[in-house]
Amino acid sequence: MILGDLTLVHHMVDISSPKKERVKKKSMIIGIDGNEANSERRVGIGAYAFSLLTHLTKNLDSETQLRIYLKDQPVKDMPQSKTIHYEIVGPKRLWTQIGLPLKLFRERRKPYVFFSPSHYSPRFSPVPTAISIMDLSFIHYPQTFAKKDLAQLTNWTKYSAKKAHVIFTISNASKNDIIDTYHVPEERVVVTYPGIREIVTLDPQIYSKAMLEKQYKIKEPYFLFVGTLQPRKNIERLIEAFAKLREQTDKDIQLVIVGKRGWLYEKILQSPQKYNVSEYVTFLDFVKDDDLTILYKHATSYVLPSLYEGFGLPVLEAMKYSCPVITSNVSSLPEAGGDAALYVNPEDVQDISKKMKMMLEDTKLRENMIKKGLEQVKKFSWDKTARQTLDALKKAV
Repeated sequence: MILGDLTLVHHMVDISSPKKERVKKKSMIIGIDGNEANSERRVGIGAYAFSLLTHLTKNLDSETQLRIYLKDQPVKDMPQSKTIHYEIVGPKRLWTQIGLPLKLFRERRKPYVFFSPSHYSPRFSPVPTAISIMDLSFIHYPQTFAKKDLAQLTNWTKYSAKKAHVIFTISNASKNDIIDTYHVPEERVVVTYPGIREIVTLDPQIYSKAMLEKQYKIKEPYFLFVGTLQPRKNIERLIEAFAKLREQTDKDIQLVIVGKRGWLYEKILQSPQKYNVSEYVTFLDFVKDDDLTILYKHATSYVLPSLYEGFGLPVLEAMKYSCPVITSNVSSLPEAGGDAALYVNPEDVQDISKKMKMMLEDTKLRENMIKKGLEQVKKFSWDKTARQTLDALKKAV
C-alpha cells in the first residue's frame, strides 16, 4: 500500500502470472461547506459560492470527487453529478462549531481537505482546511456592522484564518489586508478573481423598456445601484449626490437601488425623504436574474461608491451587460474596473454628483466606457477561478 500526495493506490500483484499489475485507485475527496450556495435567493457570498461550486464540478478530473456538507436538503438547482455527494449534517445550531466537526471526525473515509467558501471553517478538523475571505470590511469599518455580527466576524474569522492551510481571496488588496491583519505567510493566501455570470439571452418582446415601466415603474434615464443595503456601500451619499444632480439638470432622472436589506439600513431608507427626492428613488428588493439583466442594459450608468470592497463583482456584471460604470477609487475596486470605469472619491458627494452628470450628458464618454468594459470582462472567468481553486486545494493536501 502506497500513500501518494493525492490518491490512495493499492497494488495487487499476482506473482504467479505474467499479467500486468492491476491497479485500483480511490478518488481524492474534497469536502465543501455548501450552505452559502444552498439558497434560492443568492446574493454576495451566496452567489460567489454557488458559481464556484458549479464550475468546480465542471472542472473535476476523473480522480477527484466533491463531498458537500449541508444543514438542509439541496435546493433544486444545486449541481448534480456522479462526482458529487451531498451529506446532510445536524444539528443546525452551532453547525460549524459542533455538528460539522463531529461528522468529520466520525467519518471512516474522510475528505483529503475541507474547503469553506466563507470566513468560517469547522472549529476542529481532522483534515487540512481552506477558507475564503472576501474582504476585511469589518476590520476597517466596524461601525457599519451590528455588534452581534461584528463579534462573530472578528472572532470566527481570526481562528479560521490562523489554522487554515489555504486562504482564498478575490483581490490583491484583500490579500495584503489578510497578511497584515492575521500575520499569515504570503504563500498561504491565494488570489482567485471571481468570474461573471453567463449572459442571459432575453426575449425582446418580454424584456424591454416597456416591461421596466410596467413592472417596476422605471423610465429612462436612470442610474442603477446593485448591492446589499448596508452603511459600507455608501448609499446615503449616493442619494445625496443624486439629489444634487437633479438640481443641475432638466432631465427627469431616476435612481434605482436593487438589493436586500442587510444591517443598519434605516438611514438609507430615510435618505430620499431627507434630500427631497423620494418620488425619484426606487428601492427594489431581490430581483431575478433576467430582470436584473435588463436593468443593467438600459441604465445610464451603474454606480458603486462603496467605502470598501473585497472585489466589487457587480462592476464587472454591469460592464458585461454594456452598462458604463462609476465606482470608488479605493480598496480593490480599481482592480475590478481597470481603465474601464469612471472613478470617484467615495467621501466626496460633489465628486460623485459630478461624475454622474458627466455620464448623463456625454454620449461619447458612455460609448467609450461601454467599449472598454466589454474588453475588461474578458479577463475574468469562473472556469479559470475553479481550476485555480482546485490546484490550490490539492497542494494543501
